[in-house]
Amino acid sequence: MPKSDLQAAIDYLKAGNYALGQDWEEAHEICQAHEGKQPFDWLHAVIHRIEGDDRNAGYWYKRAGKERHSGTVEEEVELVRAAG
Repeated sequence: MPKSDLQAAIDYLKAGNYALGQDWEEAHEICQAHEGKQPFDWLHAVIHRIEGDDRNAGYWYKRAGKERHSGTVEEEVELVRAAG
């Protein structure tokens, strides 16, 4: 079974150690390509959380109907994966 785009974006974030870089860019592009779909908008928020752009992250959390998770980025990504 082919990997879903959501899982691919998550895999990029993990491969990049949840930090800015080429893997972050790949995950961001996937989320942008699926704008308007709740799990991608939520992951998009987390991507901007990783970036440290809280204003942009807040926008995407609102679009996704989610609040910023109080735990780690890694924990929040797993919540996105489980929900997606």
